[in-house]
Amino acid sequence: MKTSLLFLALAIAIPSLAQNGPTMGWSSWNTYGVNINENLIKRQADAMVSKGLKAVGFDHINIDDGFFGGRNKTTGELLIHPQRFPHGLKPVADYIHAKGLKAGIYSDAGGNTCGNYYNGDVLSVDVGFYRYDQHDADFYFNECGFDFIKVDFCGGDAPQNSQRLALDPQERYTAISEAIKNTGRTDVRMNVCRWNYPGTWVHDVAFSWRTTHDINNSWGSVKGILAENLYMSAYCYDGHYNDMDMLEVGRSLTAEEDRTHFGMWCIMASPLLIGCDLTTIKSSTLTLLRNTELIALNQDSLCLQAYLAALNNDCHILVKDIETLGGKKRAVAIYNPNDEQKQVTLRFSDVDLAGTVRLRDVFQRKDVGEFTDQYEVAVPAHGTRIYVAVADKRLERTRYEAETAYISDYQELKNNQAEQTGIYEASSFCSAGFKAGWLGQSEQNDLLWRDVYSHEGGEYKLTIGFISGENRNITVGVNGATVSTISANSGGWQKVGTKTLTVNLQKGRNTIRLSNAKAWMPDIDYIELKPVASAAIHDASSDPEADAHSYDLLGRSYTEGKAAGGIVISNGRKVLR
Repeated sequence: MKTSLLFLALAIAIPSLAQNGPTMGWSSWNTYGVNINENLIKRQADAMVSKGLKAVGFDHINIDDGFFGGRNKTTGELLIHPQRFPHGLKPVADYIHAKGLKAGIYSDAGGNTCGNYYNGDVLSVDVGFYRYDQHDADFYFNECGFDFIKVDFCGGDAPQNSQRLALDPQERYTAISEAIKNTGRTDVRMNVCRWNYPGTWVHDVAFSWRTTHDINNSWGSVKGILAENLYMSAYCYDGHYNDMDMLEVGRSLTAEEDRTHFGMWCIMASPLLIGCDLTTIKSSTLTLLRNTELIALNQDSLCLQAYLAALNNDCHILVKDIETLGGKKRAVAIYNPNDEQKQVTLRFSDVDLAGTVRLRDVFQRKDVGEFTDQYEVAVPAHGTRIYVAVADKRLERTRYEAETAYISDYQELKNNQAEQTGIYEASSFCSAGFKAGWLGQSEQNDLLWRDVYSHEGGEYKLTIGFISGENRNITVGVNGATVSTISANSGGWQKVGTKTLTVNLQKGRNTIRLSNAKAWMPDIDYIELKPVASAAIHDASSDPEADAHSYDLLGRSYTEGKAAGGIVISNGRKVLR
């Protein structure tokens, strides 16, 4: 069978181990906009330390626009606002560093900044990176010593700058990234602020990237941002993160909404940049922000974004491994976006756990108890419950929702139909509330699950849940080799049909790919994998002489042996003990 070059490229592009958690700190924009000055920034750095936020991991103080004073047209020198920062930027960065913190700065990929266009900051003209990439990178990171930069795009988006510059985001951000590398600094974090997910290219350019328009101080904004990120987990990998924008916690949301806002940003591995005034922060906000158990989920060494596992009573259930890939300890969130309280059943099989499951409430920071099969909980309107679950048994995952898969051509900047790139859409008739659609027409507009794990390998029944009102083809590939091309028609565009075929998985991590290089594919709801029972699969826990064996998952090696208890088939699912 033919091996896909695209699969090989993707396999090579996924390094094995993330190095750093999402950025944590404070940013000036949400509360102050362009109305900042050096003393205000210093006071925030002081408060970061004195309020105990540095002690729990918040370590960045970011100056977000408002410091520009124009540019010397002859020398190219970037000028700093003479009233707001009369001593320049370096003394402020030095002050932040002296507190044991990291200093962050702001620029634009074009000429003018967003503060210039929307806030009337008249000196923020021709101050962006455009035409000055290396000059400004050297200034910010070598001369001033900044450690982080947010790069906006108002100056490159014609409707949002007076120069009417219409620049290519990929070209501009790639050039800026290269300029930063050319400074010799290897520790600078660049955040791409293009307001919607710019495309899969951004992973190799930036540390993090915005996936939505700007947040604002309202529940509607928080809810909307969460809705746009429930299907983005596949794009967070290798220590590069989807950025759901700065925190509005501690401003005017209700206490329940604040908990949802912060908790979901934590479990979904978004950067955590506080936006309220740290000098007047409320004690209840501090208590929430200093919850080290929530922060641990955000900064977990696996650097994973929780993925959507199930929908129960209109509430979203998300899960991710923590500490150990494929282990028995997982973080689970139950998120209620509705305007009324919901009674939710957390079925442990939906999050691949079995046996006795011990739950710890991360918000309350206390143990809930031990449960089997399921757990019932009332989740208030706009509320979220987050647990660390430790189980006796870890099941192989059988259900892979389409909204947890990766589209190689995914982007949100241009009309997807014109560009013929796939999208994710909310669909009430789909199993977890979303589907992937507008797939096909090219090799790159595919759907990939890159983390399909099999403990032992072997034959599996692969069931594809699809939606199509006409006959459309799906080419199924496993680990770069084509398995089969099937014709699919569910009988309607709001009806899910299924097709089942047999595939062989290798031991460890696998990639399953659905594609159609020449025509449109059906929309996809999910895939389901169940092992074909055979004499070769047995309960190793009953064999005292079972040898230890090693396997690979996302590039990391583990060893299972007699003490681990081996593997059994239980209700059609492999149990990892």
